[in-house]
Amino acid sequence: MISVVCFVHICVCVCVCFVFCFSCFPRDRQTVFVCLSFIRAAMAEHLSQSELDYPFKLLEYFNGFRVSKMIFSACELGVFDLLLKSQDALSAQHVAQELGTSMDGMERLLDALVGIEILEVETAQGTALYSSTDVANLYLAKGSAKSLHDMIIYRSQTVYPLWNNLVDAIREGRNQYEKTFGLPSGHFFQAIYRSEEEMLKFMGIMSCHWVLDGHDVVTAFDLSRFQKVVDLGGCTGALANEMARAYPASSVTVFDLPQVVEAAQKHFKQEDSGVTFQSGDFFSDEIPGADLYVLARVIHDWPEEKCLALLKKVYETCKPGGGVLLVEALLFENRRGPIMAQIFSLNMLVQTQGRERTPSEYTHMLNKSGFCNVQVCRTGKSYDAILAVR
Repeated sequence: MISVVCFVHICVCVCVCFVFCFSCFPRDRQTVFVCLSFIRAAMAEHLSQSELDYPFKLLEYFNGFRVSKMIFSACELGVFDLLLKSQDALSAQHVAQELGTSMDGMERLLDALVGIEILEVETAQGTALYSSTDVANLYLAKGSAKSLHDMIIYRSQTVYPLWNNLVDAIREGRNQYEKTFGLPSGHFFQAIYRSEEEMLKFMGIMSCHWVLDGHDVVTAFDLSRFQKVVDLGGCTGALANEMARAYPASSVTVFDLPQVVEAAQKHFKQEDSGVTFQSGDFFSDEIPGADLYVLARVIHDWPEEKCLALLKKVYETCKPGGGVLLVEALLFENRRGPIMAQIFSLNMLVQTQGRERTPSEYTHMLNKSGFCNVQVCRTGKSYDAILAVR
């Protein structure tokens, strides 16, 4: 029989994996999926009776939101930036003084971050001294090239309040911008882009996604035969730059709303990759001709009828022999996971008009729009790839 200590340890591992996925904490997603599968298998024999005796797993899940908020708060306060700049480990009192917080509150936060292995602690002459882990320095501090700071701030200030109204989203079947922020729910991108500050935060989180997953999705298939690529809704150009690096012989263009293109060129560093930008609305304007169209995290925003309208438009504009690359978080056909995609689908309910879908659901829409030879590639990380040709 499994010991209570081992059981508790397994439960903690489950919670940490779950919370890190929900918070987009930068672990290797394939490793997370493997860990979750191993944990499920290890616990399957013992879970039912053990959980009835004492609900360790449920209690850990109940506390998941607190772990997320710990990470969010540390980022907003600048904890990871301060520790990265410091050459030495710092006391809670020093961190509190530098960041203008109470010593008691900061000490508790730092201890909790040590508990989830984001920070490290050592004791010198009776004083606890805190320092960042390599993971925190790489992903949670602003200055890193792989920083997910923008993602975390957006999760904390926009997504988290929306999720407070999840019950209403489920009851009503619609996003919660009106109840959360007093904004019309029918035009959610107007809500997302309601101010330059909000638009830049959203654009920042889009870039963060492709820091983690960009290379994997653009190399899921050999796309070198497509000479002209258009990334529809390509935002800052982060994914387009990954495409240009992977296929230097191809020309890559980002097609997005005028205000997005202007902000991308003004506020986000553009690499010398040859990526160009073109302004327009892919629903109402003519889209540029191309051999390959990329729709990354676009189809999941909309109900099926609007997805079909866009896919048919892409099909009609696509050159013969060309194709479309969809990048989305794919659900399993049996609806039993992956947990990250299931959480994303709930987020689509809370925040947009869309949902995450199974490969067969995407295949159905692609075939109905005229595309054929649909191929699916699961990357084992946050986002997967689907390629279809005309």
